[in-house]
Amino acid sequence: MLVVRAEGPHFSFGGEVREWPGRDINWFRTFVADVNVSYRAIEMLKIPTVAVVQGTAFGGGFELALACDFLVAADNAIFRCVEVTTAMLPIAGALQRIAERAGSVPGRHDSPMLGEPISGREAGELGIATHVVPEKELAATAAALAKQLATGPTRSYAATRTLLKAWSSGGVAAADLMMLECHGTL
Repeated sequence: MLVVRAEGPHFSFGGEVREWPGRDINWFRTFVADVNVSYRAIEMLKIPTVAVVQGTAFGGGFELALACDFLVAADNAIFRCVEVTTAMLPIAGALQRIAERAGSVPGRHDSPMLGEPISGREAGELGIATHVVPEKELAATAAALAKQLATGPTRSYAATRTLLKAWSSGGVAAADLMMLECHGTL
């Protein structure tokens, strides 16, 4: 199991975009590809992953949290796709991952599309965060989840994760194709 958390009061403010002006398009393409390879590597792990978010999770930090299976958030955490406010797009898939988690209910995508902040509480209501607790309970809640994932039927968790990722990228048919392989390891 992988737990991604910050040691400070904020999860992440994202990338250092002040370094980007003046870079050529090839540098930017390579940078975007490297970021996406890193985040997709987290999604491809055969173990459950947990992001523990307190404080601010902006831009690439928000996207890092979205790459994890479980997103445990303090109710007062702030998530934001800040890129759209600077005439850019999130480069590591935040918009599509928010849509995947929140569904296609009208109005659910206003905050990310406009770059408005989303509170931890709202992230839970939208289905973006899997667990939302008061900040003082964040560490204990994350530790309890990590313990459950580490000591429970870990191979079953891994197989379930693989099926859900297959479904996410290719629908029911893709998950069905993975069923025998996943079940065979249990």
